[in-house]
Amino acid sequence: MMDPEVLERIAARCAELDGLEEQLVKQLPEVRAERDELAVAERVWQRMSEQLADERTEAGSPVVQTAGRAVRLVPDRAPGVVESALPAEYQRILTAVRQAAGPVSTRRITERWAGGCSEDPPF
Repeated sequence: MMDPEVLERIAARCAELDGLEEQLVKQLPEVRAERDELAVAERVWQRMSEQLADERTEAGSPVVQTAGRAVRLVPDRAPGVVESALPAEYQRILTAVRQAAGPVSTRRITERWAGGCSEDPPF
């Protein structure tokens, strides 16, 4: 024969678990609905990010007029872009900086440009 105290504890624990089960049954649809909403939000965010990236790629850097020439304010930058994809004037600047083998002033770049290039510098 079972001890009445043990039976009482078992019954109390069963009642506790029944209450917890009811709570969980009520919460499960809410949790699933929120999870579905988050999945949709993530897909929308990814789609918008891709669209923005495409728009930025198409738009490129802003172009302004300097000394009668169209010049990009900042060269386009993106992961994996090779130097040869930069505009020619930026490639020449990078070459001059590389040849200086250290910090270099804009004046030195301009002097180098004037000495070895038939075009005016873009700055």
